[in-house]
Amino acid sequence: MNAPRLDVIGLVVSDMAASLDFYRRLGLDLPAGAEAAPHVEAGLPGGLRIAWDTEQVVRSFDPEWTRPVGGDRIGLAFRCDSPAAVDAVYAALVGAGYTGHLKPWDAEWGQRYAVVLDPDGNGVSLFAAAA
Repeated sequence: MNAPRLDVIGLVVSDMAASLDFYRRLGLDLPAGAEAAPHVEAGLPGGLRIAWDTEQVVRSFDPEWTRPVGGDRIGLAFRCDSPAAVDAVYAALVGAGYTGHLKPWDAEWGQRYAVVLDPDGNGVSLFAAAA
């Protein structure tokens, strides 16, 4: 028997349209008109998929599910082309009304790094190799 392989990264969202808008701004190619769907999937480089399910979908098969509290349980990180791109993407997202969590900084591990919150409060990292 072969070992299981990671195939889908799933996000549970309270507002599908808001979440898809945020991730489109980060370059994900998401299906047009998917904002009203209860489940949305998109392919990622390397064959992985990312999926969004509304809270109602999750409660349909797990009636006792509740929103996590107290911080992120999973994090997504988007590689930018340059340190300047980290600053620009962060500024564009914050300028579009999303919440900046950690302003861009030069991290000790050799990257330009920033964190912005998606519409459900998940931290989404932006990074690039330091110049």
